[in-house]
Formats: sequence, structure tokens, C-alpha cells
Amino acid sequence: MRQLIAGNWKMNGLAANLGELAALKAGLDNQEGDPDCDVLICPPATLIAQAAWAVKGAFALGGQDCSAKPSGAFTGDISAQMLKDAGAAFVILGHSERRQIHGERDADIAAKVEAAWAAGLTAIICIGESGDEREAGRAHAICLGQIGGSVPKTANAANTAIAYEPVWAIGTGKTPTLEEITAMHAHLHGCLVEKLGEAGRAIRLLYGGSVNPKNARDILNLDGVDGALVGGASLKASDFLAIIGAVKQP
Repeated sequence: MRQLIAGNWKMNGLAANLGELAALKAGLDNQEGDPDCDVLICPPATLIAQAAWAVKGAFALGGQDCSAKPSGAFTGDISAQMLKDAGAAFVILGHSERRQIHGERDADIAAKVEAAWAAGLTAIICIGESGDEREAGRAHAICLGQIGGSVPKTANAANTAIAYEPVWAIGTGKTPTLEEITAMHAHLHGCLVEKLGEAGRAIRLLYGGSVNPKNARDILNLDGVDGALVGGASLKASDFLAIIGAVKQP
């Protein structure tokens, strides 16, 4: 399965930062042959159209959220069609920051996923447990519930990827052990097959949570890890290129 290395810029980036995307494009262009993975950057929505002009298809672009509605009187919201029109091919949905800070529920996320598909976007659905939930031994159950509620029954490899991001590891510099990541990814692959049948077997399952150039090779070479959702390390082209270079060979 071809891995996906996705960068989530979160609420960071102005027009001046588009130079990092140009540097990423130049780094990819200077490699011998194509990268051994699919590459994606999800900048703020304000930069997607400018980024599309800057990177000229060298890698994919995505949004960080979208409305469940296609249009209407929803001041401040951004529809999936708007993201597509700006040049996005993907959208991140259900990130823990959306779940925790904005109170998004599984049903809200599932509705956004359906809207993303209708606009022709691939949805990256985020799931993950808090530190307290892991300490209570509920990590597998929490992630199972989020898959059950957030992933529509028509999900498949063409329209969906899943990102497992333990909440306690996001932006903290902490990561689960390699054994814990392997065990969770095996569990989640099983959950997807149970929910979706054979279609679930082919859906890419990314790991996210303090991925950086130092730990990327170990994580990306684990069984069941089909790529990474990278936060802070995606803001610098040099760091992100190092993570792309850590992708396991086919």
C-alpha cells in the first residue's frame, strides 16, 4: 500500500510562508524519480488557492475542516465545494482540536465526511484517545467508538483515510511506544474490516502525534502504518522532506 505523508499546518501560515511550499516542491523535484509516497499539505484555507499556483501539482493540497452544508447562511463557514474550487483534493475532519475545542460529535464529523465526498474531496478522518482514557485502559474502545460513529458505511480507499492521533501525543513531543502503535493500528484495521468489509482493508491508516525527522523512520516502517499526519514538522520544508525520505521502500 502506498503511504500518505500529510502535513497539517493548523492555524499557522501567511503568504510569506508559501516559500516553504516552494522549497518542498524544489526538494521533491531534485530527488531522483518520484517520492515513494503520496505527499499532501493542508495549509490554512486562506492560502490554498495561492498554494495551488505555487506548487503546480507537485503534491496535493487539502483543507483542515469543512461545513456539512454545501452553501447557505452560515457566516464564517467554508464548504467542501469552496475547498475543491480553491485547489484542495483532501480535507482533514474530526481532528481532536475540533472535537475538544469546538465540541464536534461523531455524527457531526460523519456529516462533514459525506459533504466532502459530494464535493470530490478525500476525507482524512481523525480519531484518538486522551491521556486519561489511555491510562484507564479504554484507548481501543474509544477509537472503536469513533470509527463506528465518524466513518460512514460507504467509506473506501478512494474517498477516505483514517488518522490515528493519540490526543496526549499531539504537539507534546511524546509518542506511544512502537509496540503500542503497532497494536493500535492492528486493532483499527480490524475495526475497519468489521465495519466496512473488504473495503475497509484497503483504507490507509496514518499515525499522527509528534511525528518528526528523528522518529519518522521507526514509525513509518511499522506493520499497519500507512503514512503519517504531521503537525509542526510540516511547517519547515527541510523537516518534512526528511520525513518523506523516511518512508519505507515498496
